[in-house]
Amino acid sequence: MKIFYVFVLSVFVGMQARSQAPAASAPVRGNYQLASKFSADKIKKMVFSQSVDPHWLKLSNRFWYVYETSEIKNWYIVDPALHLKKKMFDNDKLAAAITVIVKDPFDAQHLPIENLKFTKDEKSIQFDLKSTIDQVKKDRKDKKAADSLEKKTFYFTYNLQTGNLAELKDFNKVKPKPVWASIAPDSSAVIFSKNFNLYWMDKENYKKAVKDENDSTVVDHQLTKDGVEFYAYGSGRGDDENTMDKAKSMKKRRPAGIVWSPDSKYFAMERVDERKVKDLWVINSVADPRPTLETYKYHLPGEKEAPLNEMLLFDFGAKTHKKLNTALFKDEDLGIWRAPQLAKNRDDEFNPTVWLGTNTKFYFYRTSRDLKRIDVCSVDINTDKVNIQAQERLNTYVEIATPGIVNGGKELIEWSERDGWAHFYLYDDAGNMKNQITSGPFHCDDIVRIDEKSRVLYFTASGREPGENPYYVHLYRINFDGSGLKLLDPGNFNHGSSMNDAPNYFVDNFSRVNTAPKSVLYDNSGRKIMDLESADLSNLMAAGYKFPEPFKVKADDGRTDLYGVMYKPYDFDPNKKYPIIEYVYPGPQTEAVNASFTSSMNYVDRLAQLGFIVVSVGNRGGSPERSKWYHNYGYGNLRDYGLADKKAAVEQLANRYPFIDINKVGITGHSGGGFMSCAAMFVYPDFFKVAVSESGNHDNSVYNRWWSEKHNGVKEVVTAKGDTTFQYTIDKNPDIAKNLKGNLMLSTGDIDNNVNPANSIRVINALIKANKRFDYVLLPGQRHAYGDMTEYFFWRKADYFVQHLLGDYSQPVDILEMDREIEMNGKRK
Repeated sequence: MKIFYVFVLSVFVGMQARSQAPAASAPVRGNYQLASKFSADKIKKMVFSQSVDPHWLKLSNRFWYVYETSEIKNWYIVDPALHLKKKMFDNDKLAAAITVIVKDPFDAQHLPIENLKFTKDEKSIQFDLKSTIDQVKKDRKDKKAADSLEKKTFYFTYNLQTGNLAELKDFNKVKPKPVWASIAPDSSAVIFSKNFNLYWMDKENYKKAVKDENDSTVVDHQLTKDGVEFYAYGSGRGDDENTMDKAKSMKKRRPAGIVWSPDSKYFAMERVDERKVKDLWVINSVADPRPTLETYKYHLPGEKEAPLNEMLLFDFGAKTHKKLNTALFKDEDLGIWRAPQLAKNRDDEFNPTVWLGTNTKFYFYRTSRDLKRIDVCSVDINTDKVNIQAQERLNTYVEIATPGIVNGGKELIEWSERDGWAHFYLYDDAGNMKNQITSGPFHCDDIVRIDEKSRVLYFTASGREPGENPYYVHLYRINFDGSGLKLLDPGNFNHGSSMNDAPNYFVDNFSRVNTAPKSVLYDNSGRKIMDLESADLSNLMAAGYKFPEPFKVKADDGRTDLYGVMYKPYDFDPNKKYPIIEYVYPGPQTEAVNASFTSSMNYVDRLAQLGFIVVSVGNRGGSPERSKWYHNYGYGNLRDYGLADKKAAVEQLANRYPFIDINKVGITGHSGGGFMSCAAMFVYPDFFKVAVSESGNHDNSVYNRWWSEKHNGVKEVVTAKGDTTFQYTIDKNPDIAKNLKGNLMLSTGDIDNNVNPANSIRVINALIKANKRFDYVLLPGQRHAYGDMTEYFFWRKADYFVQHLLGDYSQPVDILEMDREIEMNGKRK
């Protein structure tokens, strides 16, 4: 009886204890259905044109463009001088006329016009389109081959004045310029690389080579004879060592990488000696019929076996060349600037690559290996003399941009960050600075146009307009003497401009992350000519899309402003608590924070739809678009510099918004963002709970020298004897992997020859040695980007956050969201 009483009492106490415990909350399920509505393929059917891309004409200030909405695609021509915009043709009438000729039905909404361009007199247009008619390929090699048929292409001309459409029968369309052809500006000769050396052919042989690459009657003339593997002229310096038939492969014509003088008499090039640069490898395990080893040259930071650069000048008429005396720094880098392309030439059959300069002078830069010294130089090709036009020196790395040439090189406009902000400076031909053109606490970006006659510079800049996000770009004009600075595209938006060559008009495309893109036409004084287009987002909005929200917080120092964007679920409930995920890229060459509307949603919008708040926010050291101090904040500390700011941003947002669950913080990113995501889990293991780290450069001692030495710093040591060496040290993720507490997924493509898989494997090695549980996804046959496995990996990433931040493990082994999109028609995919 006593025993029974004790048993009953214990049962009663147990039941009472369970009744007093908090009831288990219902599981939170990831909203896979909502995320699946906004895949990249579906977005293409919801969002069409987002900007006006003007094709400026040669004989006037007119331009044409094509713009597509959810209703129709239209072609327009605009005459700014007349304030006139009109359709190039009536879609209904043109569709009917094409149908009569082709015998395939077309209508106004479905006009598959391709390769539209104006005739030389600009009174007519030409275009082509494919029909359903099968025909034998004109250039077929094997008449019995399965791919010997193609769809017949019809070619047309359309008179813009009369509206008459005519078929161009027996039309021989000019074939696209092959990638190997470096065509002289006067079209008299073509330079290319083959067997590690330079060759040339004349105009007639080039025509035959374009028609048939393997035509045995084509005559090639050899220019150089001492080119060898990894010390080649042009391309082909060992980049085919992994082919099965290397000897045959190296006989193919390849790009030469040259720049011509405007008069076609000379050309210059950079030649690189990589023979002592060490090898790196990846293995393609899914290659057919057997796995293959890919070997490539890869200079790691701190290694003494650096590529050696030299500059060559060729006298094409004499068929001779010489090495220019450019040497100043050990392991220096060289680069020849190209002349900017004219806007009116964009639709030409080919645009020659011409050096920046004149017939007798071209401009180049040379940089020291530590990137603290850069010289802007010119070469007099008559004397071979190298002249220093401007010098840049800093204690961190120096950035450089293409200079502007005025009056045939009598003056030069240089971009420099010497006073802590990016500005333009005017120099004379002797290398003396005449005056600073722009000044103040804002960042100048690019030279857009130079009006030599009026001595006006048109340029883009950010951070000048009060009250705006400092990353919003605007177009400005200013006189060479620094007077008359004027904003040309006002409005609190991020702007992108396309200016004609004159320059007297420009198209302004603008938006914010929370506005639909619009396009407007202005003249060069900032006077609005007309509205052009507004992006059609009606299908997107009908699917439930909602704009994200920009925000501003303070950095970890409590002083520096950071700018970010918050992405919420489209079914957001302010009364719920949501885990928060940071999408990160630390820079320093850019920040992964959108300033304009974008329809690319895989990393932020779609992830939020599963049931998260997703944010992207800047960090000190992240963007070059602000002060030099901000940009170089992380110099010497690439692993940790941005983490405190990422943590501080989430804390401030959680204080500001009660719907953010500060106890459930995730982080993800690709490449540098993968590096940062992993570091966050190790540096703040009690704050960041879940990370998906994609293709991260976790060990920058095995990442490329140029990025790693530049942004982290390398020390140049010169001995008393004058010998120069380079010392490099850097903090790495594997060093602190033992700190992991949360859930970490690593991923990489197995043939990533940018961020070698060794970066991820070294973290894995450290985690195993520290007895840590983690997850790893290997993407076979993929390089740094994930190619056709991008959608697959999105869902794997989604699963990981849904499981470990929402507690939802309900998903089956099949990714149903992908399976539903497969057409079960028996056809091969």
